[in-house]
Amino acid sequence: MNRDKYLPLESIAGKAKEGRAIPDKLYFRISEVSKLTGLEPYVLRYWESEFRLIKPARTKSRHRLYKRKDLDMVLEIKRLLYEEQYTIAGAKKRLEELAREDRKPTSEREEIDFKKVVLHILEELKSLRESLV
Repeated sequence: MNRDKYLPLESIAGKAKEGRAIPDKLYFRISEVSKLTGLEPYVLRYWESEFRLIKPARTKSRHRLYKRKDLDMVLEIKRLLYEEQYTIAGAKKRLEELAREDRKPTSEREEIDFKKVVLHILEELKSLRESLV
């Protein structure tokens, strides 16, 4: 088996159990997601109706095609529900909190550090230009 095509199951949900790996693919059918996550297809369809963050694409024949981000979200929801013992409503709130934290603007200190880095790069570029002339 070619191991180069497999990525470790490390995502939002954390490390894989039992050494499973997620194939490096763009799309996964519901049966593949079911096997990778250990969830029944009906559970995945139900979660799709409950959590707006899971939005699999559809083929012309209406089959679900999950992207990697959908798979990561399923794993995070599974972690929240089964390991952290959240209710579905609680998991929705927690996911909203996590999304809000990701959208927080950078602090002034981080902006200043960023400005320092950019200024340092500009100085280096100027010195390189002078050495080439």
